Amino acid sequence: MYYSSGNYEAFAKPEKPEGIDKKHAYIVGSGLGGLAAACFLIRDAQMPGENITVFESLPLAGGSCDGYHDPHKGYIMRGGREMDNHFECMWDLFRSIPSIDNPGETIFSEYYKLNKEDPNYSLCRVTEKQGQDAHTDRQYILNKNAEKQLLKLMFSTDEELADQTIDDIFDDDFYNTNFWIYWQTMFAFEKWHSALEMKLYMQRYIHHIDGLPDLSALRFTRYNQYESMILPMVKYIEDAGGKIAFNTQVTNIECEITPEKKAARLIEYTQDGEDKRIELMDDDLVFVTNGSQGDGSAYGDQTHAPVIEIENGQGPSVELWKKLAAQDEAFGHPDKFFKDIRETSWESWTVDTNNKEVLEAIEKICHRDPLSGKVVTGGIVTAKDSAWLLSWTINRQGQFRDQPDDHCLIWVYGLNCWYDDGDYIHKPMFQCTGEELCAEWLYHIGIPVDHIDALAKECNTTPCMMPYVTSFFEPRAYGDRPLVVPVGSVNLAFLGQYAETPRDTVFTTEYSIRTAMEAVYTLCDVDRGVPEVWGSVFDIRELIKAGVKMNDGKMIKDWPLAAPEKAAISGAFKLIANTELSKLLINLGAAEKADFAPLVDVDQIKDTLQEKAAEVKDSKAVKVGAGVATAAAAAALTALVRKKK
Repeated sequence: MYYSSGNYEAFAKPEKPEGIDKKHAYIVGSGLGGLAAACFLIRDAQMPGENITVFESLPLAGGSCDGYHDPHKGYIMRGGREMDNHFECMWDLFRSIPSIDNPGETIFSEYYKLNKEDPNYSLCRVTEKQGQDAHTDRQYILNKNAEKQLLKLMFSTDEELADQTIDDIFDDDFYNTNFWIYWQTMFAFEKWHSALEMKLYMQRYIHHIDGLPDLSALRFTRYNQYESMILPMVKYIEDAGGKIAFNTQVTNIECEITPEKKAARLIEYTQDGEDKRIELMDDDLVFVTNGSQGDGSAYGDQTHAPVIEIENGQGPSVELWKKLAAQDEAFGHPDKFFKDIRETSWESWTVDTNNKEVLEAIEKICHRDPLSGKVVTGGIVTAKDSAWLLSWTINRQGQFRDQPDDHCLIWVYGLNCWYDDGDYIHKPMFQCTGEELCAEWLYHIGIPVDHIDALAKECNTTPCMMPYVTSFFEPRAYGDRPLVVPVGSVNLAFLGQYAETPRDTVFTTEYSIRTAMEAVYTLCDVDRGVPEVWGSVFDIRELIKAGVKMNDGKMIKDWPLAAPEKAAISGAFKLIANTELSKLLINLGAAEKADFAPLVDVDQIKDTLQEKAAEVKDSKAVKVGAGVATAAAAAALTALVRKKK
């Protein structure tokens, strides 16, 4: 497996790998990583579909990319997926997956047209005081110390940040900025999470710094992630002859481990209550989704709070990974990620309403009709003064194909779910029923207090507690996640958010699909490059733009720098006057033409010398003196030019 850049290989069809027809693939987990692996096996490895089996413990596919209607509880969306235009592996795959809704279109072309015609952006990113615009106004408000802390993070090596927390890098100068409000609530980072992961995010998305305050960096699918992405992938796999075995829990994978190689030799699983096993050879390829952010999810309903029934380190996918890790150090350290549920959990809830008063309160905040079928909130709206750090979003309605036309689905989540009482509901989030969670949200969108209880009863709210939803953000070091294909492995690969691939970021659709592509290309020897992670962090244009945006649009001379730093920059600007670099800085709004005035006007000095020489040219004595003066001036000019250079 190798990485490619540019689009030279992007549309190449690889030669059929030798011996692929006799190979079989067993994929553990039908989340985005598992389904993507099956699709890459069919499209690029050209494995016969009937040789592919996907094991899924649940009765439906999708893993954490879910979205479904429970006739007893209501509509359920545990989370949402925000996509980026530089998800290179994802769009590479989805250009080949046919749309279910639009014949002749692919998932990619459908998605591209939707987001081109109805671009995403927020008209109110942060509220306070019960639904009033907090007027963060796309500003970051970073002071000098906060900027230095961000730069320290950006330039630290992965090794330096091993096992470090965000709180090891930052202090209140940073936490009191708008940047942290935007960042924490958009990505679900907590202060005790991995500084390394935050650095990777900063570097991966440096080209979207200007789109962070108003969420214009993001793109969304038309429907919920299950109907828009998962169902078309399932159809593609099944149409090719692949099989998805539902209600099938893989309980163990035994491996042969020698100094020369690592090989999966036995799969043990339970299917519909019956224990089964598959003995494996080197041509039997095994792709394992090790760990799951959705393990142990607990659901409530309108009148019942969800109750987490697992304890730290428990959960089917976690326990499978532990059994694998016990066999070889190269298979990672699951205990680093699943050690404390209270560090890795948050709660979300789905509100279903057609109440006019609620819809009007929503429109007052987001300045868009929530039932228009177009972008509504444009991403999350965060209530900055919420004790639960509550955020909510409304994507294009309807979010489900069977959703009534006059109903709106709102996805809400809170990061502080264990210890803090709400601002309207005076108990911790995790103890609340759907009705109580809805009431707290209604309070923060400005519903009059004397109307809240009645409206909360009228809405239908389905809550979900996810004990491991941010477990991949736990502080870690290199080696805690296994490589996608461990060194020496002949038929075993890892998929998803807990596998290791360089420079990319977890908690993204791209990460799952990238690990699947790398796994298939490696084990099947597919002769086509995996697209490298987009290199915006190495692009001087993106770095300059990010610097300007993070200083709220100010030019470099107005940044919060000390006098010696400003003097050094001013001197440097003189040295690059009339160069491509000075033009670049001006074009990107980092400087203006006056900033590059030269240290000396060489042409003016030449003109003056020529005038003086002409005045004395008739005097022989003076001519001699003038010659000496001219020579001295020429030497001085030479010295100045050298200094300038």
